[in-house]
Amino acid sequence: MKIDGFRGRLITADHPEYDTARAVWNGAVDRRPRLIARCTGTADVAAAVRFARDRGLEIAVRGGGHNVAGSAVCDDGIVIDLSDLRAVSVDPVARTARVQGGALWGDVDHETQVHGLATTGGIVGHTGVAGLTLGGGIGYLMRKHGLTVDNLLAAEVVTAGGDTVRASADEHPDLFWALRGGGGNFGVVSTFEFALHPVGPTVLAGPVFWAADDTAEVLRFYRDFAAEAPDELGTVVRLGTVPPLPVIPEELHWRPAVAVVCCHAGATEDGERAVKALRQFGTPLVDLVSPKPYAAHQRSTDDTVPHGWHYYWKATDLTDLSDDTIAVIADHAYRAGSPRSYAVMFHMGGAVARVPHGATAYAGRDVLHNINIDAVWLPGESDEHAAAETAWARRFLQALQPHRADGVYVNFLDADDPADRVREAYGDDTYRRLAEVKAAYDPDNAFHHNKNIRPA
Repeated sequence: MKIDGFRGRLITADHPEYDTARAVWNGAVDRRPRLIARCTGTADVAAAVRFARDRGLEIAVRGGGHNVAGSAVCDDGIVIDLSDLRAVSVDPVARTARVQGGALWGDVDHETQVHGLATTGGIVGHTGVAGLTLGGGIGYLMRKHGLTVDNLLAAEVVTAGGDTVRASADEHPDLFWALRGGGGNFGVVSTFEFALHPVGPTVLAGPVFWAADDTAEVLRFYRDFAAEAPDELGTVVRLGTVPPLPVIPEELHWRPAVAVVCCHAGATEDGERAVKALRQFGTPLVDLVSPKPYAAHQRSTDDTVPHGWHYYWKATDLTDLSDDTIAVIADHAYRAGSPRSYAVMFHMGGAVARVPHGATAYAGRDVLHNINIDAVWLPGESDEHAAAETAWARRFLQALQPHRADGVYVNFLDADDPADRVREAYGDDTYRRLAEVKAAYDPDNAFHHNKNIRPA
């Protein structure tokens, strides 16, 4: 098989690397594309798009391959694979970074932290830059520096017609608006340009764990603590078991627990003051908050969500952290059968909320907390085990129904979430505008293997 103008590698089912190349982060996803086109640059991406369109092939686009729904791979179509495109170029004077579309957040942190700079990225180092960015981009730095999309300056995009355009505030501004939260609906982004900010290289960061029995009390304290927290302090609540990490005493491994994970993006002494009350609350099982390299903190939980395990997600925005909401969370968080399953809750607000509604396609500007329920099981475990974990996630979400806001972070949607949840992620007005941009750049909906927005 040959693609005109393509210089990368073409991987078909008879290739010795086929099974490795088609595997994505979520091991529960098992799809068999007809062709994997591993690109060497933007020209290859454009050639692969034209090839697919000429032949009417289903198109999947792989950046980091980390989306839980497995949108990076399709059956009997072509995967436009950017996983070799991981270069990161930093301009420390302008405080910008150019990042190729297959890069991971660990790649970005590795290069930017040489200069004491960073931008808002994910909370797992092997998350792909492209998928996280295009959905909005939440992470530890967002309350101080905004979402990832708030730091996107420009993008090089291959459209459904195989053309290459630059999208920015001044060039194709409608497309630039849509890319900042609208997902992979509008083209293949081969290069991103981000604004950077002084962060680290040393930050005060880490988790504090309490016993699961203390969850309601901890969350009630956390509700008030988070409401008063400075923008520099990013926190994530994790409810599940204590992961078996080398830095945690072995006798605590797999014990049910609630954790508040902190990252303070300012001076260490300011961070010490900001987290003092949290660290002194109740009787923690273990306190791992300490000065450490920002990049090390960013990858500190990578081994708890490795490639190849099976994952299933359910998520929602929350109206608030009322006592009733907290009671539901405390009641359901530890009912999973697998010790690897967990729920994670993000504190939003700060700089995220100060961006005007409608300035980007990301719509959840007034959300203070969202929750992602992560069912996890191992390859080879029984179908019954998988069914029990997915049922736990669904029951948990259903129990939260009275406390759900009208909204959900689009990057948390799984393959079985209905189409109306995609609309819920944006609201009617933003969805309508996204559909109009979709009609302009992809009228045939060639890029539909995603959280799809149909052309108006």
